[in-house]
Amino acid sequence: MEIATTEYKHCHVVKASGRIDSATAPQLAEALEAVQKSGHYKIVLELSGVDYIASSGLRVLINTQKSSRRYNRGELVLANVTPRVYSALDLAGFIPYYKLFDDITAAVGHF
Repeated sequence: MEIATTEYKHCHVVKASGRIDSATAPQLAEALEAVQKSGHYKIVLELSGVDYIASSGLRVLINTQKSSRRYNRGELVLANVTPRVYSALDLAGFIPYYKLFDDITAAVGHF
């Protein structure tokens, strides 16, 4: 899995590609935690290159969302969600907890 982080004026974009499973979820968690530890809690997770997400990846998303929303500091939004990842989020009942955007421009513009 490859992860790239880009800093914008109002948020950070974390782009993941590949599979998010028990072997790669810790890498994603480290990347998202690094953004939060730098004091930024408005995060766009770009998932156009992700074709599979396991429960360990879903746990990373929930933990990041909870810590971002704590004290009303920010939130995690998802952009370019692939159909397979969307169905995993829907099956787990996570769709109401995230704002989903069709492209990065709309997601960044949300902040």
